Amino acid sequence: MPALSTAGATRQLDMVAIDMKIERVEVFGVQIPLVGNFASGKGAKTAQKSAVVRVTANDGTIGLGSVEPIPSPQAAESVEDLLKLLRSRIAPAMIGVDPTNINKLRLVLERSVPGDTAAKVPVEMACVDLAARRGGVPVHTYLGGAVKDRLEFNAWIGLLTPDAAAAEALRWKKLGFRSAKIKVGSGIDADCDRIAAVRAAVGSEVALRIDANESYDALTSIRLAKAVKKFDLQHFEQPARRDDLDGLARVRREGGIPVMADESVTDLASLLAVIKAEAADTVKLGIKEQGGFHRAIQLLATAEAAGIPCVIGHGFGLDISTLAEITLGAVSHNVVTGLECVGPLKMVDSITTSRLDISLGALSLPSGPGLGVFLDDEKLEKYRLKTC
Repeated sequence: MPALSTAGATRQLDMVAIDMKIERVEVFGVQIPLVGNFASGKGAKTAQKSAVVRVTANDGTIGLGSVEPIPSPQAAESVEDLLKLLRSRIAPAMIGVDPTNINKLRLVLERSVPGDTAAKVPVEMACVDLAARRGGVPVHTYLGGAVKDRLEFNAWIGLLTPDAAAAEALRWKKLGFRSAKIKVGSGIDADCDRIAAVRAAVGSEVALRIDANESYDALTSIRLAKAVKKFDLQHFEQPARRDDLDGLARVRREGGIPVMADESVTDLASLLAVIKAEAADTVKLGIKEQGGFHRAIQLLATAEAAGIPCVIGHGFGLDISTLAEITLGAVSHNVVTGLECVGPLKMVDSITTSRLDISLGALSLPSGPGLGVFLDDEKLEKYRLKTC
């Protein structure tokens, strides 16, 4: 075995010698305007509120995390709710904890706030980032190694008129995107016209997905699926309510288009229920939705064992959480090409010192260390959520 260099040996000894502890947890609420009005079955929005965390260890190493909840009747947590939990209960409990021991950290998080809450996500993300930075490696190396060197992204088309949807789809195609999601839920006829216009605009070179966001019941989705089957769609996302697994399974059997479960999958138990019900051909996972890096990896491995591929990402993440999901998408062959973590494209600015650029539809895997980004304190103040 070759000997370590003097510098390498010194760093290795330093890592062993220092008793790592969290010294400071900073919590920020930000609101960044979007580049337009984004409409889906969950409503319309013009800005994204996010909770951001910066963890600092006693040796000065930092780690970053963020979470971007989208409140709905089924997921009622607001950014304000998360910030309150982070500041009053979670941040104080983190002081003195070893940020590199993620298993113990998760136990402390659970004790500080029992049950499911997205408030735990940015802390775990920040500590994964910190641990990787401490080791001088990218997060994907920390997680076991990347199996993809280049990631492709999935464009999106909202509830637009046929002409506007076609123009939007063609714009994405010209930029370099090779897959796109079309939102549905505005009525079968309007949905059919939108999908037909997009397919005519992009031809066969762009893979198309549709997403109902729980807007339809199973019978309506079956009617829509049969009407648009001829347009060669990759999958139909969440064509029934999240708790209607029988409905999802029925759309899968009768609609003629593969079904993807999104809102139906929140944790391991719900994923196992989807698998048992044979309710999906594909499942969608995200770090926020699954409660952190390590829970998301657990679900990714479970889906792979069941022979079900996964789509990764959510639509409104900051650069920090987007990089985290890019990393998650790079560490498994079971991830479908066309990541849906495209939040930076929807925001007018970033709160990091260097802005993530995925505008051409693909990105070489970032090399870190950690997630490879730092907070811009001036931007944090500029976009600070005034009510928090």
